[in-house]
Amino acid sequence: MQKYIVTKEEIRAHKGVRKSHFLNQNARRINKSLGDLTGITGFGFHIIEVEPGHESTELHKHYHEDECIFVLEGQAEATIGEAKYQVKAGDFIGYRAGGEAHQLWNTGQSVLKCIVVGQRLDHDVGDYPRKKKRIFRNQGLDWNVVDFADLSAPEAGKKA
Repeated sequence: MQKYIVTKEEIRAHKGVRKSHFLNQNARRINKSLGDLTGITGFGFHIIEVEPGHESTELHKHYHEDECIFVLEGQAEATIGEAKYQVKAGDFIGYRAGGEAHQLWNTGQSVLKCIVVGQRLDHDVGDYPRKKKRIFRNQGLDWNVVDFADLSAPEAGKKA
């Protein structure tokens, strides 16, 4: 039988998955993917935990997917584009598709706990501006990461 409800007790007991970002070893978190536990596929619904001094992810932006964060516990520095903001429990951050690159860094003395929700489209393109890399994600294919310097824009499909 398909699961529809995950209880508070099950969430608390769920160990989650320890993750580090493939482009940033300081971006380490525990990820509890609650949406996955109930079979949701159109978006991800996660509770993440980030230890003090660590980042949630590598600074990145999505060209096609929206993403948002609600801070449950702790405090952090949110980088959004070139700006830095202090965020704390109760704050909401909305990252719209095609918007600024973003990242959280736990600047507090305790675990940063957040709800993270993001679309899961069949296709997305994202940039990692500090790494000067672009990622292409297409359903059924391996992800591709390309250095900005190797990107080209051919004049293909142009009609005379």
